[in-house]
Amino acid sequence: MTKAEKVDFIRNTLNSIYPTVPIPLDHTDPYTLLIAVLLSAQSTDARVNQITPLLFSRASNPYQMVKLSIDEIRDIIRPVGLSPMKSKGIYGLSRILIDKYNGEVPADFEALESLPAVGHKTASVVMSQAFGIPAFPVDTHIHRLMYRWGLSNGKNVTQTEKDAKRLFPKASWNKLHLQIIYYAREFSPARGWNLEKDIITNTIGRKSVIKEYQSKTKKTR
Repeated sequence: MTKAEKVDFIRNTLNSIYPTVPIPLDHTDPYTLLIAVLLSAQSTDARVNQITPLLFSRASNPYQMVKLSIDEIRDIIRPVGLSPMKSKGIYGLSRILIDKYNGEVPADFEALESLPAVGHKTASVVMSQAFGIPAFPVDTHIHRLMYRWGLSNGKNVTQTEKDAKRLFPKASWNKLHLQIIYYAREFSPARGWNLEKDIITNTIGRKSVIKEYQSKTKKTR
């Protein structure tokens, strides 16, 4: 299969399995999405969705958030991990949104990435999911599958993002990156992977990855 044929197979398969894809993080507007994505770093969406209702009941906009102290924010978000850094980031970015953007989240990559604790991936998620602007946020799931599918060399997420944007049509990015995440969790996880159930990798996957999987499977039998 050529890369173009692989891309078509991936998109067709994902569209048949996931015709619609809900946004994994619960939110009500760009601000609450920004906070939820920030909290999801090195945590799970499920854990974040357990914590954000409590946080947002206290503060669902920047003006309310800065009325809380950093310690108060930290106590609420502690279960998601990295709470010292995240609480300072949430307070700091809320203050900047008030001072520079009238309390609104800017729909601009450079502005978002200049906010405390907001990296390129977080900015990409917000641009894509809050504003509908084409972006291709790469998390560990997408990074893993782009390598397994032979579409990227796996060196780093920056290269994976470049390869994804080069290969997949721009109009598909916002839906596709979510489809890949859902597929990775369900059919192509890092641990407990069953290649037989992973129809995409089984069909178009990198030969060395499939060979390594089969070799490991034989040893465990």
